[in-house]
Amino acid sequence: MPSLIPLANVPADMIEQLLDRAFGPGRHARTAYRIREGTDWLEALSFAALDDDDLLVGTIQTWPVALTDPEGRAHALLMVGPVAVLPEHQKAGYGKALMLAVLDAIDRTDPPSAILPQVMIGDPEYYGRFFGFSAEHTGGWHCPGPNDPRRLLARHPNPAVLPAEGMLGPWTVEETA
Repeated sequence: MPSLIPLANVPADMIEQLLDRAFGPGRHARTAYRIREGTDWLEALSFAALDDDDLLVGTIQTWPVALTDPEGRAHALLMVGPVAVLPEHQKAGYGKALMLAVLDAIDRTDPPSAILPQVMIGDPEYYGRFFGFSAEHTGGWHCPGPNDPRRLLARHPNPAVLPAEGMLGPWTVEETA
């Protein structure tokens, strides 16, 4: 069973090395990086997985992003991911444990009305089956880069509150002012 610790307890260079190993050198060109560009991951919703020898084998980050609707209104979302596990430790339950930790932390938000919708780019069969993510309400959403619409997933107890159309991007300070 993995040990989970706050990601903030891991040196930044170790996180970057793990992400490089998990996703390869071209990872910064991916659309997910463009969506969260210029933002910092949320410490309370980001974790690291350690193996039985207390070595770093996985990470998960959660980011503040926004869906800007056609009228220009920004709707706050949480972007879950990347879920990164070293190749030699994949399929050992680390990724699932990281996802469960993040979703549990999100779901324990008090008051419950403060829970923001979550979005991610991932395998719809896996993330739908185990974690309740779906592309059902994201068909009119756009990304700042290439994406497979069936892999753009959302999770929220009341998806009817999500805009049907919009552009995903970083949640910026100007939007909170």
